[in-house]
Amino acid sequence: MAKNLVIVESPAKAKTIEGFLGKDYTVMSSFGHVRDLEKNKTGVDLENGFQPNYIISPDKKKVVSELKKMAKQSERVLLASDEDREGEAIAWHLVEALDLNLKKTERIVFHEITKSAIDNAIKNPRSIDYNLVNAQQARRILDRLVGFELSPLLWKKVKPSLSAGRVQSVAVRIIVEREEEIQKFKPESQFKITGDFKTDGKVLSTELSQKISDRNKARELIEHCQTAEFEVSKVEKKPGKKSPAPPFTTSTLQQEASRKLGYSVSKTMTVAQKLYETGQITYMRTDSVNLSGDAIGMAKDEILNEFGDKYHKARNFATKSKGAQEAHEAIRPTYLKNHQANGDKDMKRLYELIWKRTIASQMSEAQIEKTNIYIDISGRKEKFVGRGEVITFDGFLKVYLESSDDEEDSGEGQKGVLPPIQKGEQLVPKSIDAIQRFSKHPPRYTEASLVKKMEELGIGRPSTYAPTISTIQKRGYVVKEDRDGFERKYLHIALVNSKVIEQQKTEKTGYEKSKLFPTDIGVLVNKFLLSYFENIIDYGFTAQVEAEFDKIAHGKEEWDKMIEDFYSSFHPKVVETEEKAERFRGERLLGEDPKTGKNIYAKIGRYGPMVQLGDTESEEKPKFAGLRKGQSLQTITLEEALELFKFPKTIGEYEGEELVVSIGRFGPYVRHKSKFYSIPKGEEPIDLAKERAIEIIEAKRQRDRERTIKEFPQDEKVKILKGRYGPYISIGKENFRIPKDKTPEELSYEDCLQIAETSGKTSRKSTGKKTAAAGKKGTAKKAGAKKSTTKKTASKKTSAKKSTSTKTTKKSAAAKKSSGKKSET
Repeated sequence: MAKNLVIVESPAKAKTIEGFLGKDYTVMSSFGHVRDLEKNKTGVDLENGFQPNYIISPDKKKVVSELKKMAKQSERVLLASDEDREGEAIAWHLVEALDLNLKKTERIVFHEITKSAIDNAIKNPRSIDYNLVNAQQARRILDRLVGFELSPLLWKKVKPSLSAGRVQSVAVRIIVEREEEIQKFKPESQFKITGDFKTDGKVLSTELSQKISDRNKARELIEHCQTAEFEVSKVEKKPGKKSPAPPFTTSTLQQEASRKLGYSVSKTMTVAQKLYETGQITYMRTDSVNLSGDAIGMAKDEILNEFGDKYHKARNFATKSKGAQEAHEAIRPTYLKNHQANGDKDMKRLYELIWKRTIASQMSEAQIEKTNIYIDISGRKEKFVGRGEVITFDGFLKVYLESSDDEEDSGEGQKGVLPPIQKGEQLVPKSIDAIQRFSKHPPRYTEASLVKKMEELGIGRPSTYAPTISTIQKRGYVVKEDRDGFERKYLHIALVNSKVIEQQKTEKTGYEKSKLFPTDIGVLVNKFLLSYFENIIDYGFTAQVEAEFDKIAHGKEEWDKMIEDFYSSFHPKVVETEEKAERFRGERLLGEDPKTGKNIYAKIGRYGPMVQLGDTESEEKPKFAGLRKGQSLQTITLEEALELFKFPKTIGEYEGEELVVSIGRFGPYVRHKSKFYSIPKGEEPIDLAKERAIEIIEAKRQRDRERTIKEFPQDEKVKILKGRYGPYISIGKENFRIPKDKTPEELSYEDCLQIAETSGKTSRKSTGKKTAAAGKKGTAKKAGAKKSTTKKTASKKTSAKKSTSTKTTKKSAAAKKSSGKKSET
């Protein structure tokens, strides 16, 4: 048996570390947090200083049992979870859950998984930092209180099954407010005047020094140019330089991986985690741009070896982000001599990005020569300006250039070498164009630009950006999608061969790719929270809370005092809103129905966004219609709403049953014999004929027959079907796997029921245990599981309290009062 037990939070990390240590060490994984706040209640004792109530997660009981057994058999236990607040909390929970002897337990930290880093950490162990633990616990408790009190309020006042969170609601607000800006935006047009001039067989591209807003003035200028003379009045050359960007932080890595690789924020963190756990990069949750002396030395060796001395320039960067956390290093390769990563394609691509950025940060500036050529127009004050840019020394650009989120046209003219031109030279225009351009609305957020905005506002931290953005999408408050653009007419006035030609042309504009859009329910929840809990989703307040967590982490503020200050004003507001606030539907009057004179409203109903014909208070029951995909409560018009009320529409009979055309949330369909058949994209449901509806039904039936292995006369709901992963049994809306030793074609009706019953018992048994732990209602079996879980939890809690009181310091007890993990409820 090994003398030393090392506990980390992931199996991949354990495997890498185990490769560096000898036979005297056993490395095991806790698979993340082993304890959490109990789920069926608030999990926080509001009457006793906000003391948290922890339970060992049901799926971690076996892990805890194995770790506890190994810890007792080992002479020394080393807690090697990540070095941030989350990792510190995991280490503390392990001490409590495993009932570890503090005399033989040590905490080791490292920001990279290399042999030298691990050896150094083992030689320099420390005790648990309870300030870091308390900061993490304060976040967890605060987020739990906000979630548990606001979410039920949303169920009652807005719509069932909604949730609110302290950071997620602020992220939704950012996206909603940007969408409101866009909806209010009125584009203004200007004419961009460009001129191409002939010179020694080459073309000089230029742009007028100012834009012209009026069509008549733009045409007047073009007509003037028919007879005007063009003379070079000035040739200006200026040296310039570009400096490299700092090494990656979590935020900038997420942004750049989105721009250059097309990765989502969550994918970037997943891939980075793999690289870190396999020892290829440093810790990936950091807001530091600092590089260690060793890293700067490694970069120098690589640059001198690959590019030579003139390409090297050592730099130390300073962190500027609000409330930067612990002094980690920037994200960099552990060994810069490794130009490629081991692993899958995604790991290789992300590693290459990190390697290039790190190396570039220690390289010389790029030297640039900028040239501006000014051309006078006889009889006019305006000038044409040609701009060129030549790289005279590439420096860091040999390796890497940072991307940008800027969607605006730079308008800087041509890049590269301009034709050789002298002052006083007369030029002849090849063409001069005045093209009508339109101002652009503020850009919608991508995941990457949202991270950037959150960082600028001081909202969240490196470990919370990705979970926050994933959460608001999973909960249906925000969608990430592409949206088609629209056609727009514009004027083009051109001078070609001394003739002025004016044309109206059409362009496609407004296309959006992978942008974040608020849903109707996201807009409504944001409006509700702004009406009653403006301070909770106030940007300044959220940043202030993050700053208080930082103070707790540095031992400058008590966690329970911070929670008490917040809750003392928050809870009364919840109570007041529950008692006094009306039902909040975000109702919008669109106008009157021309046929009946009844009001038509757009609102949120029990099942989502809809339009309503008639008033709720009237004697006659209102009619309702769901919105189509792509329609929104904020933008739907009266005319579009009237179209929705044309459905459902009966178009005839087939097989003795009605054929009904209707529109659902996911598009138009035909209903026949209580079954639904989607109408193919591009076909207008209002024009659908009976014959075409029958074709759609029969085509679907044919597809179903092709995937049907066997049906049974005893019950038409029982079928054996072909699925994506093989044959399975379908009974109504439930599906059941067919055991590998069974031949699908040979199964009888009774066999299918038996397989379903056996699968059902197994499913109910496991679900019952899980549900009992969550405190939900259910069957007698679930209730039994709940009783058993409660007893175990109570006994473990009592045991934990006893052990803690006898062997922990005052700081440990304080930490114990504030535990949990960082994710929002």
